[in-house]
Parts: sequence; C-alpha cells; structure tokens
Amino acid sequence: MNATPASVKDGDHCTVVAGTHKGKSGVVEDSNTSKTGHVTITVRQANGDRFKTLARSVVRQARQACR
Repeated sequence: MNATPASVKDGDHCTVVAGTHKGKSGVVEDSNTSKTGHVTITVRQANGDRFKTLARSVVRQARQACR
C-alpha cells in the first residue's frame, strides 16, 4: 500500500486506497515533496476534478488498452 516517489509518476493511473479521497481514481498530474519528506500528488479524475492526496495513500493501476 505504501507508494514511493519512484513508484507513482506523472501520467500514471492510480486509485486512492486510504484517506479522505478513498475510492477515487484518476491520473497523477503533479508530485511534490514537502520539507518534512511527505510526498503529495495531484490527481485528475475523468470528469476533470482535481484533488491532492499523499502518495502513500494510492496504488498505481495498470494501463488499460483503449478500444
């Protein structure tokens, strides 16, 4: 469940598994490491909404083929 900065990159599809946004999913747009060392990411959902969450609260999803 713990994600490291190397495991979640811009453009990855992810699903939030813990915290306020649990159950939401989308594409990672931005990542930032705070002064205290916590990695935050911005996730954009399919409907265009964005939210910020901790990288450790997400899991990366395999890309699905477009039809």
